[in-house]
Amino acid sequence: MANDTSVHFGQAQPRIDARAKVTGAARYASDEEVANPAFAYLVTSAIARGRIERMDLNAARAVPGVLDILTHENVGNQATPPQQMDPTEKPTETLESDRIWHDGQIVAIVVADSFEAAREASHKFNIVYAQERPSASFDSPGASSEVRKETERSKDPKAGDFAGAYASAPVKVDARYSTPTQHHNAMELFTTTCIWDGPNLTVYEPTQTMHGNKNNLAAQLKIDPAMVRCVCRYVGGAFGSKSLAAHTVWIAIAARRLGRPVKLVPTRDQGFTIRTYRAETRHHLQLGADRGGKLIALRHEGWEMMSRPSHFNVSGGMSTARMYACPNIETKVNLVHGDRNSPGFMRAPPETPYMFALESAMDELAVALNMDPIALRRINDTQTDPTNGKAFSSRSLMQCYDQAAERFGWSRRDARPGSMRDGDWLIGWGCATACYPSNIGPAAARIALTAQGKASVALAGHEIGTGAYTLVAITAARTLGLKVEDITVTMGDSDLPPVPISGGSNNAASTAHATDMACQQARSRIAAAAVAANDSPFRGGDPASLRLEGGALVGPNGSEPLAKALSRVTGGVLEIYAEFVPQGAPPGALQTLYEGVPAFVGGHSRQDVTAFAFGAQFVEIRIHRRTKELRIARAVSAFASGTIVNATAARSQYMGGVIWGLSSALHEKTEVDLRTARYVNHNLADYLIPVNADTPSVEIIMVPEHDTRVNPLGIKGIGEIGIVGMNAAVANAVYHATGKRLRDMPVRLEDLL
Repeated sequence: MANDTSVHFGQAQPRIDARAKVTGAARYASDEEVANPAFAYLVTSAIARGRIERMDLNAARAVPGVLDILTHENVGNQATPPQQMDPTEKPTETLESDRIWHDGQIVAIVVADSFEAAREASHKFNIVYAQERPSASFDSPGASSEVRKETERSKDPKAGDFAGAYASAPVKVDARYSTPTQHHNAMELFTTTCIWDGPNLTVYEPTQTMHGNKNNLAAQLKIDPAMVRCVCRYVGGAFGSKSLAAHTVWIAIAARRLGRPVKLVPTRDQGFTIRTYRAETRHHLQLGADRGGKLIALRHEGWEMMSRPSHFNVSGGMSTARMYACPNIETKVNLVHGDRNSPGFMRAPPETPYMFALESAMDELAVALNMDPIALRRINDTQTDPTNGKAFSSRSLMQCYDQAAERFGWSRRDARPGSMRDGDWLIGWGCATACYPSNIGPAAARIALTAQGKASVALAGHEIGTGAYTLVAITAARTLGLKVEDITVTMGDSDLPPVPISGGSNNAASTAHATDMACQQARSRIAAAAVAANDSPFRGGDPASLRLEGGALVGPNGSEPLAKALSRVTGGVLEIYAEFVPQGAPPGALQTLYEGVPAFVGGHSRQDVTAFAFGAQFVEIRIHRRTKELRIARAVSAFASGTIVNATAARSQYMGGVIWGLSSALHEKTEVDLRTARYVNHNLADYLIPVNADTPSVEIIMVPEHDTRVNPLGIKGIGEIGIVGMNAAVANAVYHATGKRLRDMPVRLEDLL
């Protein structure tokens, strides 16, 4: 029987790095102290399309303290463009040529003895452009469109005969939806510090891919990856924006040219154009159903706004096509190229925009059928992937709806639009489905176990605010039979064993399995020595029956102190290096892990099952009948995501996602000047995000789910699912309150007048 000191998954555990974070002891990339740094400042383009004809740098060079100025003319041929995680994701290059791809593109870098001198010099540039008319958005003259090319990783699901089935469907929905450009705006800026020690380069930079950064920089600089070290102990928010940066190599080159460290801290407004963001999208949804509500036909066509050179796309039809039982499905994705910086991944990249369209259309179908929206989803619930016939590893969607609906009080809902009121306030209730694919990737970890009952775990993980240090500590403590406070976790250094990019909500599953594997190997070695030893109470027994618990080796017939059991294996510290490769991983996945290239398994890509986490979002809104002021009264959300490692962190992750979903519905939109293709609200004063008064009540329900098919520990990612569907739930609530169907995000007061 486990004693009281045993650690179990699902318990509420305070973060082991909490004190460091709240006291300022946690070191983020720009906090790392370096000797005698120079300071870089970015010069960015004032036009969105064209070429640089000439630069007059005399006034800039004359500023006291200026040490160097990098342009395409003096360093353009010294590095190759970065190779992105996704081969179709091509950033708009910086400094390789005189070409201007978008407004705010980096065209030069000033390096000076002080930040102030570098900034002053940047304002003294005289750049003459050959300007061309830019294309800002979907309908702009000059924007070009193409059908997305399918790849092995990304295909448009199809099944049956959509056209024929839709033509004969007795009940139809045919509607168009849109979502805007949005930017991550994490608290921590996109900082970079580069230091050369002879031929070796050290980079302090917030990143979601330690080994990706390391290998990518080495390739750009044409040096051995062993000569590059990337360090990032904590990330102050990433949400998809902090993978590979186009500017990092130029800061490294600047440091090499000067022979001293160079530190870059871009401004907030520069962060809107030097890194990626969520692309704006358009959608055409067609649903056909019988009069009982069963879906007969589903078609989802999407359009995504790209930069000129990029073919990056999120292709959310791969998720929406799998949500409900339907025999006839068709999906399609179009790419529209304009003069914008390249988009990229942003929390729940495909699902946030694409599920908004599907879940809004499902609500419209429920209205057309005069059916409760939950009942419609129940009728079309399925345990089988409708696109390929594979079973879901687990699917607790209706359990989420049942628990959230009961807590929310959905049974008291009057379905008639505008029927629920509180004085001058119209009350609207809406719901929607949340989903996210369950991914896992190869990972490695190194542990060290001492006779004193202390252990350390080292891996090149990423603490992007999700509680990664604590998750690893919980996993190790659970398997080694120690207390969480007896575990020391080291992460954020590319010299440590590699793990996948922290994206796709794979981090918990990947790092937990690598950690658990290393700890299990330690237990196995101790147990094997115990059953073979003459002085052991376990001699001749089954080593598999022995476990580590409470600082001891424990079996069916007794126990002995860890120090004694460990002494049979080592006279000092037992060290284990483990490499975890998930079932179904592609050949060579372990090699590509060390090369910094992710190889996820999960979602719709698995051969045996389709693996998703599911949830149900409920929201109550209040709209003043005269002023149309809109307020969120409360949100209740239920999620089923397999094994929960740390209940405290999980609840926070879900809640953060829900709040971001509300933000996506009511606040966030990067405004684009259609004449100049420039972002207008590139700051935190004008880019709207919710505050406490905007989110008075958010309740999270964690629905228990045991899934042995998704992976051995049953862990599904939770970092991204929380945002999904909430924008649709809000739009559906707006319809319920007003009878007005809003199909374009975000909802603004003028849309309701």
